[in-house]
Amino acid sequence: MTRDEQRLLRHLVIAVTVKLALLTALWWLFVRDDRVHVDADQTAAQMAAHIGAHMGNPSSPPGVPQ
Repeated sequence: MTRDEQRLLRHLVIAVTVKLALLTALWWLFVRDDRVHVDADQTAAQMAAHIGAHMGNPSSPPGVPQ
């Protein structure tokens, strides 16, 4: 490995390390404590409504407008 390649590799490792540290810090500050509550009954009802709204003529192929 030439001297220029070693220098490039060192700079790339430093850049990736700094980016990972910044992403970790941002996650730790802003995302870590956020939680999403999922209501299973409400989700099932919405999925059933979505599927029911998109049910078409069984004889037509999928993706073809009626």
